[in-house]
Amino acid sequence: MTQPVQSDASTFDDVVIPSSTHVPLTRTRSNLLLLLVALIWGSAFVAQAIALRSLGAFMFTGLRFALGAAVVAPFAWREWRTLRARDRQPRPRDLAHIAGLGTLLFLGSAMQQVGLLTTSVTNAGFLTALYIPLVPLLAWLVQRQLPHWTTWAAAVGCVAGSWLLATGGSPAGLAAFKAGDWWVIASSLPWAAHVLLVGRAANRLHGAMLVACGQFIVCSAWALAIGLATEPVSAQGVVAALLPIAYAGILSVGLGFTMQVVAQRHSRPSDSAIVLSSETVIAAAFGALFMGERIGAGGLAGCALILVAVMMVQLQPLVGRWFADILPRRA
Repeated sequence: MTQPVQSDASTFDDVVIPSSTHVPLTRTRSNLLLLLVALIWGSAFVAQAIALRSLGAFMFTGLRFALGAAVVAPFAWREWRTLRARDRQPRPRDLAHIAGLGTLLFLGSAMQQVGLLTTSVTNAGFLTALYIPLVPLLAWLVQRQLPHWTTWAAAVGCVAGSWLLATGGSPAGLAAFKAGDWWVIASSLPWAAHVLLVGRAANRLHGAMLVACGQFIVCSAWALAIGLATEPVSAQGVVAALLPIAYAGILSVGLGFTMQVVAQRHSRPSDSAIVLSSETVIAAAFGALFMGERIGAGGLAGCALILVAVMMVQLQPLVGRWFADILPRRA
């Protein structure tokens, strides 16, 4: 899932990554790595949809994040040892924050997965991106940080784009929205809250991988508990969904997150914003290729409007800083 790119110091500056990842990356190689991340995340929507044919939404979410936690665990263990050597290991309050992040992650992931039961991969990919302009709006409501005017324009663009995408511009209006569309739209709220809080937690703990692994475990625990209590589970169903679970767990959750951390340490924020936002387009392409999904002119216009709105929010801080640096030099 695309994370809003910050124009200041990276959230992950203090992450401890094995020495092999400290090899300097060129700008081109970093962007290619980020493109691979966007490819993994966009294509993972297909794996999520296919898994629902044989496994419940909660069980798939739980198994997916359990596998992702296992992938990230070696990085988290190394960070834990480093922090313990510095007497900066997580305190009970830190663990409570990680649990809260894991709960938000569970809510966003579960809602998105339930939505995929009745909506298309294309719709899910673009509607999930609605959380990006929602982040500054939520910061305004909770932290009293007044958003830039472009955020309001982007919010309007996202609402209009969502309507076009879900209805194709038909006069049916809201009645054309599927239940799955509403579930995915609703998931944007916990996604936005998660993004708003996860950077602060990682900075305070000085361990992005530790936070990631902990929240993956909490998310998995919630999903598995609810799945076992409410969904029919069979060994045959789990076996049938093994490939989607492996793809979404190992690649999307575990490897995708780790590669994003590595690449964004060597990539310009503007590059990261543009490349990672391509996840929405990739989701639509994979939906058309593997699921046979097709959208009309109205839906395409909605996709374009959402993508422009997302890019507007992603790039505004970077463009503002660029003008702030350039104008004094010309004065």
